[in-house]
Amino acid sequence: MTTTAELLKGAAELFADEVVTRAHVRHLDLPGGAGRFALITLDNGLDHTKPTTFGPQSLAQLDAAIDQVEKEAADGTIVGVGVTGKPFIFAVGADLKGVELLKRHEDAYAIGKGGHDVFKRLSSLAVPTFAYYNGAAMGGGVEVGLHCTYRTVSKAVPAFSLPEVFLGLVPGWGGCVLLPNLIGADRAVSVVIENSLNQNRQLGGAQVFELGIADALFEGADFLEQSLIWTASVLGGTAEVVRADVDRGEAWDQAVARGRAVADSKVHGAAPAAYRALDIIAAAKNGDLRAGFEAENQALADLIMGGELRSGIYAFNLVQKRAKRPAGAPDKSLARPVTKVGVVGAGLMASQLALLFARRLQVPVVLTDIDQERVDKGVGYVHGEIDKLLLKGRVNQDKANRLKGLVSGSLDKAAAFGDADFVIEAVFEEMGVKQQVFAEVEAAVPAHAILATNTSSLSVSEMASKLEHPERVVGFHFFNPVAVLPLLEIVRAERTDDASLATAFAVAKSLKKTAVLVKDAPAFVVNRVLTRFMGEVQNVIDEGTPIEVAEKAVQPLGLPMSPLELLELVGPAIGLHVSETLNGAFPDRFTVSPNLAAVVKAGKRGFYVHDSGKPELDPEVLALLKQGGTVLTEQEARDRVLDAVAQEIGLMLDEGVVAEAQDIDLCLITGAGWPFHLGGITPYLDREGVSERVNGKRFLEPGVASVPA
Repeated sequence: MTTTAELLKGAAELFADEVVTRAHVRHLDLPGGAGRFALITLDNGLDHTKPTTFGPQSLAQLDAAIDQVEKEAADGTIVGVGVTGKPFIFAVGADLKGVELLKRHEDAYAIGKGGHDVFKRLSSLAVPTFAYYNGAAMGGGVEVGLHCTYRTVSKAVPAFSLPEVFLGLVPGWGGCVLLPNLIGADRAVSVVIENSLNQNRQLGGAQVFELGIADALFEGADFLEQSLIWTASVLGGTAEVVRADVDRGEAWDQAVARGRAVADSKVHGAAPAAYRALDIIAAAKNGDLRAGFEAENQALADLIMGGELRSGIYAFNLVQKRAKRPAGAPDKSLARPVTKVGVVGAGLMASQLALLFARRLQVPVVLTDIDQERVDKGVGYVHGEIDKLLLKGRVNQDKANRLKGLVSGSLDKAAAFGDADFVIEAVFEEMGVKQQVFAEVEAAVPAHAILATNTSSLSVSEMASKLEHPERVVGFHFFNPVAVLPLLEIVRAERTDDASLATAFAVAKSLKKTAVLVKDAPAFVVNRVLTRFMGEVQNVIDEGTPIEVAEKAVQPLGLPMSPLELLELVGPAIGLHVSETLNGAFPDRFTVSPNLAAVVKAGKRGFYVHDSGKPELDPEVLALLKQGGTVLTEQEARDRVLDAVAQEIGLMLDEGVVAEAQDIDLCLITGAGWPFHLGGITPYLDREGVSERVNGKRFLEPGVASVPA
């Protein structure tokens, strides 16, 4: 039988570049004469910007530390063992760089079993064990603590989660089994399934305590000291730990059913991880830890060798790494300082931008519009949103007053923008209007000021073509809602210079946005892909396929909402306008749906009504539709839509709209909420064989977002 040490040694040989987490053991005397105590500190030797992870060598380090304290516990020289982390970080789970390298099912299984074998030793020592969650804890970092007898958590912990399902895995080192047996199935389903599928929602320290995951909550400033005082009182019998009974009856089954409903609503059965996790939680009802851990090992190995996880890791790397080093961005040393921002327009989008600039840049922001009423409304909106932040405790009164003081309005562009370094327009999406606005702004601003446009589909080069200094014009396309979606498409027009572009990227970074450099091509990236996608769905409907079939056809993509629900969110009139723009540029591929035009003409907000609380097709809209006689099956409709998307992305890459397929995926994930488990779109098209069917080749090399050959 293979030992844990042999398992980990074999895994370590596959992962030579692991950043090893050491498990340092030190001894201290607990307060009040409670006895000698062993404290294990997990530390990779780097600062908090490089969080502590568990690869095979790191697990071996912890295993060796447990060897030492196990002997001391058996000898009676210590009364307890604690586990904590380096400053600001407890541990953030398995090292995904190592997971990417695995090519065989047995190697993947070894990672699951190795983690279990090490962690579960903490629950079988001769003395009680304590986890002190001092900082960020995710995945395996949470799970190592679940194997301990007791847990404390710092109020300062900003991020605590089991994010595995979000990435395409299951919590595989005890999370699916131990957590429901600790806090009940319903709360465990919220943490493992619901939070994960809600864009990896994090818990704070106080929530960890309220859920019952931790037994005590302490301030961050003296967290370890207070935890050790509490530990002494627990060991001495003066502090009693009371945990709620876990309901193993019908409530457990109802919780699992709720989890399945959440998974269905989020991934529509298209991604296996959530369902595998729920199967394990369901089986954990009987409290059989050994069988539960083996189920986790098997699920982990199966999922590691599946495309969903590889796409999830690929997406994670795009958002965490590629997003921080935008492809094609000029040297940041060329960027000019921005000490005042102007916003042309005072409508909803312009007001959202003004709020974002004021909050992130902390510089004066001035809005202009065509009359005082609109200006006042825009400034009033921003001030109102700041008041909401104050009520929620997101800013204090002083900060709220300062932010309000930064945002003002004016009808006089010369006075408003005379000392502005960066002016962005968010006016009506019509070329003549935007050219006129830029001509007026250019006359008002200093020579170094950047002129940015928030256009979603118009040519930035054409917009700048009549200016004296077109080199300082950039596209700066935000996505709605501005405060939620991270993407910012930065458009280099034909004559944009490097200094202006570098300044745009520097501003994007200050705004905490994910900036992607895109060529000045019709509708840029997200709107072009979505318009082709939604346009093909609309074509299928117009030709005669029932709406329900067309909508259901794309469910396997696990998108956050159906195409027609997305159209309702965007607004049919905007959808129609973008399709008209793209039809003008590429009439052979982009159609203008007469049915969509009829819906817009009738003033309808979408294809659905929501009177019953759930979307139902609007009979008035159905009466407007004129359909042909071609009825497709779900599979035929899906093939039509995916083939169109694959063709469009292939053409965009040929045109150099972005540097690589990775940038298309980054845009769709951060600008349109496409799921991590797809890796955006190109890994899915590769995996389903669509890329080769349409373009004769894959978008990504084998091993990128897929299991290495």
